[in-house]
Amino acid sequence: MYSDSTKKMKTGREAVQKGRPREFDAEMALDKALHVFWERGYEGTSLTDLTEAMGISRPSLYAAFGNKEELFRRALDRYAEKGPGSVHAEALAEPTARKVVEHLLRSVASSVTDPCHPAGCLAVQGALTCSSAADSVKQELTKRRLEGEENLRRRFERAKAEGDLSPQCSPESLACYVITVTQGMSVQASGGASRADLLAVVDLALKAWPV
Repeated sequence: MYSDSTKKMKTGREAVQKGRPREFDAEMALDKALHVFWERGYEGTSLTDLTEAMGISRPSLYAAFGNKEELFRRALDRYAEKGPGSVHAEALAEPTARKVVEHLLRSVASSVTDPCHPAGCLAVQGALTCSSAADSVKQELTKRRLEGEENLRRRFERAKAEGDLSPQCSPESLACYVITVTQGMSVQASGGASRADLLAVVDLALKAWPV
């Protein structure tokens, strides 16, 4: 038999346990949110889609990640740092400008057609499906794209100074061209293009490399 004090203590602990928010793995939840955004785009993803995929309640989502837009930004950061977006940094470390571009294009072709995740690129898909109601998100995606293009331009400026690119080559135009090809491959992959299709595009792009 429990004493009255023991019963009260037990009831109190049970009440605290019942009222305590369920703990969850924030990193795993963020990965699941990333997958949903990638598959459906920013505006095509509802809060219900996110909470069901992440296995958490709306209050828990707000407490851990802020609102939907902030969660999307966190997903973009994860995509860039640990996901397919990380190939840009890896490519920039290549010893020549041509190898930088080859590494980047072949990696993108593999990434956007990887059967382990949705086809295409999270950033490109998000920008294409954003309406004026989500202008801040579109601006964020545009800013990130321009940062990637600027990083390429700087790498090509260095290559030109080192004699790795011809004096007539425009690092700015070349960077724009490469980013345009990567975005085009993402769109094509979303429409069903195979990895072989995109690698053929990569081969053509490399044949046009400025001597």
